[in-house]
Amino acid sequence: MNFQVTGLALDKMKLKSPQSFLDSEEVEEAEDQQLLEPEAWRTYMERHNMLREFLTTELSPQLLKRHHVRMQLLKKCSYYIEILPKHLALGDQNPVVLPNTMFQLIDPWKFQRMKKVGTTQTKIQLLLLGELLEQLDRGRAALDALLEAPDPQPFLAGWGLVEQQLADLSVVMDNFLAIMAPGHLHVKHRLVSDIGATKIPRIRLMLSTKMPVMFDRKESVAYQDWVSLRWFVTSQPAAPEQYELRFKLLEPQTQQECTQCGVVPVASCTFDVHNLLPNRTYKFTIKRAESYTLVYELWQDSLTLQTMPGPPEGPASSCLGKPSPPLTVPSERRFSNIYP
Repeated sequence: MNFQVTGLALDKMKLKSPQSFLDSEEVEEAEDQQLLEPEAWRTYMERHNMLREFLTTELSPQLLKRHHVRMQLLKKCSYYIEILPKHLALGDQNPVVLPNTMFQLIDPWKFQRMKKVGTTQTKIQLLLLGELLEQLDRGRAALDALLEAPDPQPFLAGWGLVEQQLADLSVVMDNFLAIMAPGHLHVKHRLVSDIGATKIPRIRLMLSTKMPVMFDRKESVAYQDWVSLRWFVTSQPAAPEQYELRFKLLEPQTQQECTQCGVVPVASCTFDVHNLLPNRTYKFTIKRAESYTLVYELWQDSLTLQTMPGPPEGPASSCLGKPSPPLTVPSERRFSNIYP
């Protein structure tokens, strides 16, 4: 855009004067104002500021970035069916109110069908969340381009369409936030079979979310013939859970080395794997143990570590002896690789 403004005698101003030059935005505003009548210019500025405020508060880049991070986290979560009495809120399970015998009253075949429904519903919700987030991204980009357009006349002429876009994006944001949290499962059939004179409990099904399990990459360390692994649950306080740890040697060179693998059930967030080969690369994966109520779990964290080289071969190495492990592990946490 040409920022030369006629009639201001800029060439006659002294360079040391604080008003020697107009700010580029003020020059643009002066040029734009010359294209409109005063009343139209006031209307344009009001609507321009309204749009800028919406993009700054309701649809800011920082807010969309947080939603993208949350979306990536949800894709890594585990999803479960929760069976609750109708009067009990999610997360308020009480053994007195909800005994374990509840599962004994539910038809196993019907429950398996509901697990499939839960899987489908979870996949649909994740796909819908991704589509809604893309709509928010596209909508903000379009409005931001309109906000930065140099000509105010098309902006005023199309303000009715802009208002509709603002309303639509508000609805999209509301829907996105509503779908963000798992909700009720739609039950078409009664899960509890006819149990005679016993009163059938009124129950409802909910989808619940557990945050992903991830390796602590700072605390997980490889030594010469063993590794010390640590993991945690993202954005969630530690709670007793059962995990499944898998490990395998990458690029085995012999048939015997192909047996350097295993699956280990673990009841804590730490584990030490011994009897590994020195100077070799291993892959480890961690996940929650299978649960009867699990309906969807697509992602699991993996970690690749290389063990340290062994002592150099030769006559001198015989007098060195085998180095002791650099970390003393309590007996209750000392596990050996029992796999052949």
